[in-house]
Amino acid sequence: MSAPLPSSPAPSTGAPEKITVYHWLVVIIASAGWLFDCMDQRLFVLARESALKELLQNDAEALAQLKTYIGYATTSMILGWATGGIFFGMMSDKWGRVKTMVATLLVYSGFTGLCGFAQGWVDFTIYRFLVGLGVGGMFGAATTLVAESVPGRMRAVALGSLQALSACGNMMGSLISLHVQPGAENFWGNFSGWRVLFFVGILPSLLAVPIIFILREPEPWKQARAAARSGAAHKQVGSVKELFANPRWRRSSIVGLLLGVSGMIGLWGIGFFSPELISTALKDAPQKTVDTVRAWGTLFQDAGAFAGMVVFTFVASWLSRRLAFLCAFVLCLFTTAYVFYNLRSATDAYWMLPMMGFAQLAVFAGYSIYFPEIFPTRLRGTGVGFCYNTVRYLAAPAPIVLGQLSLALTQYGVVEPFRVAAVIMCSVYIIGIVALIWAPETKGKPLPED
Repeated sequence: MSAPLPSSPAPSTGAPEKITVYHWLVVIIASAGWLFDCMDQRLFVLARESALKELLQNDAEALAQLKTYIGYATTSMILGWATGGIFFGMMSDKWGRVKTMVATLLVYSGFTGLCGFAQGWVDFTIYRFLVGLGVGGMFGAATTLVAESVPGRMRAVALGSLQALSACGNMMGSLISLHVQPGAENFWGNFSGWRVLFFVGILPSLLAVPIIFILREPEPWKQARAAARSGAAHKQVGSVKELFANPRWRRSSIVGLLLGVSGMIGLWGIGFFSPELISTALKDAPQKTVDTVRAWGTLFQDAGAFAGMVVFTFVASWLSRRLAFLCAFVLCLFTTAYVFYNLRSATDAYWMLPMMGFAQLAVFAGYSIYFPEIFPTRLRGTGVGFCYNTVRYLAAPAPIVLGQLSLALTQYGVVEPFRVAAVIMCSVYIIGIVALIWAPETKGKPLPED
């Protein structure tokens, strides 16, 4: 029998802490939890149009407003994401990082599978909300676990890698959709392709086994909980109210909120409508061709995202967190507007979408690195959940706004209203640029305590 794996090491008081096998296991397993989370998200993005076409096929009036119903389903998931992120963020401070990871994993994978059994747009939309609960909770639990478990000199690279590997989850979803095309009828028995894609989303639940048997709660969290229980610290653990009681954490919360809303609306309100953009560009092509281009196009978009997150991690680690954010937001503003207005063919999708993915997902590497660094241990899960997920309440209407803005522009006779609406919405990236004026620089500093 092999020797048991060591628990999360306590912080060293002397020489720099040695990087051990356990540290790498924490990064790998936590990254896998977020990777499969993102795979399930990508399956939804690729399957939602085909799913709602089938679910609305007996309602011609609703089918004529397909993009609006896609917006409802997407908004529902984002609202669930926000709710789950806040709830599970607080729970990760109270229950522990590992227990929360297991709970969120089972929630998002289980309800993704249920989406494959949907019988109408209403229950499909409800399932997406429930999926969102787990999706929102996983990020905060995984990033806080990594931030508190690895040595400080490894932290930025570990957290940046966790976010960069999420692009691999997205790419997995795109590759799966090449073989299980969402628009295929009777792909497996009487199940359409999109239903089978959602069944595949159940498989990540198997990751619960190594999470339970290998990972341990980090020492900083244990110490913070013990202090709170003994009365040595007269401050609450996992409290949203506490985020705003102290001026320092209040500033961190507001800055994080502004940084988060900029990137979140840009990605979920614009960038993740690239499959619909491809459908618009190839409106006269057969459905099989459209599905193929969408799968390859989003795959290349994810490859660009991976590169963008790696570059962000490098700049943030060696130069400055704030400089990395500034460069990423500026790139987001210009590349997203350019792509949505100029993508006209399959060839365009293959070279433009990687460029947009590079910019848009780079800022998400920043969230995984920066958010755990601006809150104390007793509020870290809550703070990360607040910054990364509360913004989704603000971002949730964005998909519907995109559809409604497109309709409004149509009524005014604007040519290509969907494209113009997306370009207008790109102005949201200015919020992130302005927020950097008040953002504290955290490079080279230890995790804060109070």
